[in-house]
Amino acid sequence: MDYDKTLCLPKTKFPMKAELPKREPEILSLWDRMDIYQRIREKKGAKKYILHDGPPYANGDVHIGTALNKILKDIIVKFKTMSGFDVPFVPGWDCHGLPIEHQVMKFLGPKGLKLSQVEIRKKCQDYAKKYIDIQKKQFKRLGVFGDWKNPYLTLDPEYEAKIIEIFAKLIKEGYVYKRKKPIHWCPTCKTALAEAELEYKDRTSPSIYVKFKLLHPDRSPITVHRSPIYIIIWTTTPWTLLGNVAIAFHPNFDYQLLKINDEIFIMLKDLVAPIMERLGIENFEVLDTIKGKRFEGLECQHPFLDKRSRLILADYVTKEDGTGCVHTAPGHGEEDYQSGVKYDLPILSPVSERGEFTEEAGEFKGQDVFKANEGIIKKLKETGNLIYEETLIHSYPHCWRCKNPVIFRATEQWFISVDHKNLRRRALTEIDKVEWIPDWGRSRIRGMVEVRPDWCISRQRAWGVPLPIFYCKECNHYLASEESLEAVKELVRREGSDSWFKKGVDEILPQGTICLNCGEKNFRKETDILDVWFESGVSHQAVLTTREELSYPSDLYLEGSDQHRGWFQSSLLTALGCEEKTPYKSVLTHGFMVDGKRRKMSKSLGNLISSEEMVKKNGADVTRLWVASENYQEDVAYSDEIIERMQEAYRRIRNTFRYLLGNLSDFDPKKDSIEYDGMLEIDRWALSQLQSLLEKVTKAYHSFSFYQIYHLVHNFCTIQLSSFYFDILKDRLYTQGKDSKERRSAQTALHEILLVSVKIMAPILSYTIEEVWEYLPGEKEESAHLSDWPKVNKRFLNKKLEERWERLISIRERVLDSLEKARKEKRIGNSLEAEVEIRCEKEYQFLKKYEKDLPALFIVSKVRLVKKGNGEILVKVKKAPGKKCSRCWNYSIEVGKSKEYPTLCPRCIRVIKKYYS
Repeated sequence: MDYDKTLCLPKTKFPMKAELPKREPEILSLWDRMDIYQRIREKKGAKKYILHDGPPYANGDVHIGTALNKILKDIIVKFKTMSGFDVPFVPGWDCHGLPIEHQVMKFLGPKGLKLSQVEIRKKCQDYAKKYIDIQKKQFKRLGVFGDWKNPYLTLDPEYEAKIIEIFAKLIKEGYVYKRKKPIHWCPTCKTALAEAELEYKDRTSPSIYVKFKLLHPDRSPITVHRSPIYIIIWTTTPWTLLGNVAIAFHPNFDYQLLKINDEIFIMLKDLVAPIMERLGIENFEVLDTIKGKRFEGLECQHPFLDKRSRLILADYVTKEDGTGCVHTAPGHGEEDYQSGVKYDLPILSPVSERGEFTEEAGEFKGQDVFKANEGIIKKLKETGNLIYEETLIHSYPHCWRCKNPVIFRATEQWFISVDHKNLRRRALTEIDKVEWIPDWGRSRIRGMVEVRPDWCISRQRAWGVPLPIFYCKECNHYLASEESLEAVKELVRREGSDSWFKKGVDEILPQGTICLNCGEKNFRKETDILDVWFESGVSHQAVLTTREELSYPSDLYLEGSDQHRGWFQSSLLTALGCEEKTPYKSVLTHGFMVDGKRRKMSKSLGNLISSEEMVKKNGADVTRLWVASENYQEDVAYSDEIIERMQEAYRRIRNTFRYLLGNLSDFDPKKDSIEYDGMLEIDRWALSQLQSLLEKVTKAYHSFSFYQIYHLVHNFCTIQLSSFYFDILKDRLYTQGKDSKERRSAQTALHEILLVSVKIMAPILSYTIEEVWEYLPGEKEESAHLSDWPKVNKRFLNKKLEERWERLISIRERVLDSLEKARKEKRIGNSLEAEVEIRCEKEYQFLKKYEKDLPALFIVSKVRLVKKGNGEILVKVKKAPGKKCSRCWNYSIEVGKSKEYPTLCPRCIRVIKKYYS
């Protein structure tokens, strides 16, 4: 008889080789045929859990950072769904704005300059729709479930109408105003920028110290000094000196008068020493010390222009750097502007939209402001008012799209006041009520809201929702009445926002509309569009309150940490402005993508990878496992080396599933399961370990700690299962009778392990688990993703049993060390060739209870226990007596005694007689 054929060896069609790039599309087709999202959504009456999707820009392929974000969301949606919640996931896209228009204009080149605004908008719309379709396919390929047939798009007329509606609410409540104020301006893109549209990068700038001559010292607190007196300022933006109208002092700081040669310099007392050292001035005399408040109202002569600068007071003056005398240009800085309003100073900003000086700048007209720095410094030298010049490398704002430096430029813009009706204070109060994950997110967004300026919501571009404002042609007074705004809203709802640009004023405004200021009837339309952060920020109204399956507020917002100054803020401020309630209960943030060298991944650096490239090479599930493995609360690293580790980890987990399936090929859970009390103790230990794992994994899912799940499951597969439990099961599974209690006990445990493992990994390894599900024995749902989350079986949890087996495993480690030593010394080959003698006193009684299990536990042919020793365990290894059984390979002195089966041990003889004779 061929005894090999009597062994119950693993059998499964589940392939060892994953071939994910080939196999995953087949599973994706299965999900499409099943309409998996709608099938999952059939949980009628379940409590809702709403994760509101922050819309990515429809301006290119899905890259690794966006993939990370969507996979994290998908893991949560799938876990919550399996846990019994109704979790509709409505994906969205941000379809307007500079990112898309920039790409379109770059593609069009010089031809784009000849197109009308309507033509440009059509090109942008086509571009956005093209990438919505592309990204949709790429997100689905990543295994992300959602309502892909009905996503929300900010270019849909219904959504656009909601934008107009929220704007109308805010203007009615008095939040919206128009004013000439300094804002971040991109001279390359020729538009205002929001704080969230800035990137801070190192830039080398000139660093200069400049003299402003004090006028009429006899009218000042410095009447006794007759030498020329100069206020000393420091700046890294010499070009803004053309807009200087004042110098700010701190009212409570001490300023000193320093006699240097025949001149007197005024600067902050606390900064005198470092400044003198930098300027290389050793000989100076302190003439007087005066409080800053005494300088208020005095005037200085501008260092190279025929105009004066006032001395004012400001609390924002610090002792950190500079001179304590702050050059103030209200047209080029937020704090400067606030001082300008307080002191009724002129708001000068002689700079065009291209970042070039206008006619107001005199001899500098037409010069790029940054390039003009050199000429201005030269002018200061000629007038004798430049004290010191050097260069400084410092963090400077750049446009997020074109990557060029921006400027502060005062222009007429529309703003939302963040202090009207205590909006800022209310936002800070609501922030404290929200759960921020990680917790530092709270202090981060609080710090930003506390100091943020009013929100500039107007943009000088073509592609977006129009600011629905009209201007009287006679008096230039603006019109934004309830009637006019309602008319625009309804027009946009019917025909989309293009209608604003196609139709004349008379076709939009209700008949008989008159200017509320002068009574005239002739109007022109605003040419600016709304900030895209306003568009996406009102998604809580445009999506959560309008979709039947959703609800307001959402349970969770999940985006990158840059959204503390972006979408999280725009959503919060618009919600509190129109709903008086925060749009989210919890906010989870992840870090930025970095490469293996910890450099931020970006298109400009050329180290950004598309999701399509990742999936084609490694498959979606390896990518998803990588996402789960990373502590995303920090910056997330991606490199070939990291992915190779993920592939290896994936193989281990897949092989675990394959081993489980292979050993359950003849197992019917209904027929063959063994009652818990009748199972072998080691199998009950395995079930207890499984429940501990399930408990920890479930807790980690609830806290969104996916990297803990990865480590818990990976360790369970490699340590508890592969290196221990599976290893010692082989003899029992392969050689015992196919329906023996010993084998069925093991299979009962393996089936439970497989069922739980499959379910707890379904949110992460979505494709692989669906593949495993096909081979899972017993009755089951049509898809793994239609199954319920497993519940911890308290009966299986047995801490005392686990403690006993921890002792046994510890002893086993000592035995394995001794076996390895014997193998290296060539005393044995395979461990089944060994007989192990354990000499112990303290553990003797404990081991005696398990004596019949020890050979299987140590994977040896015989174990002898000797009650000797001084407390230490001593292990001796020698060759096992007897002959090798040709079926189970165990050594036994009984082999050869049977005439009928001379090469078998007694155990194998019993099996053969029962099942094969």
